[in-house]
Amino acid sequence: MHEMALMGDILNIIQEDAVTRQINQLEKIELTVGELSNAMPDALRMAFAIYKEQNPQLFAEDAALFIHMEEAKAECIFCNCHYKPTQRISICPSCNMPSGKLISGETFQVLSYEGSQKK
Repeated sequence: MHEMALMGDILNIIQEDAVTRQINQLEKIELTVGELSNAMPDALRMAFAIYKEQNPQLFAEDAALFIHMEEAKAECIFCNCHYKPTQRISICPSCNMPSGKLISGETFQVLSYEGSQKK
């Protein structure tokens, strides 16, 4: 499950930034996860819960993870048809050519985080 490693990387990035902002307790993390990003939201939630349990000093008791899903969208480079692909390389439903250019759905990023100074 590579989501454990992904969540660890996310937390490292957030912690580095939080130090510069004098934040030492995380309360909320928001991610954008594309349907074709190869990251499973349920596995990310489970990884977050594990890190939260193992690092109580880093998280507020009610710290939460919010995942915003980004819908996969593609455009055919031949017929300009817009469609929802089910994988990165897909067949255009209009002209049946493997010519889809992904417009969205691959994003995996930290959208925001919130925290405070632990007392």
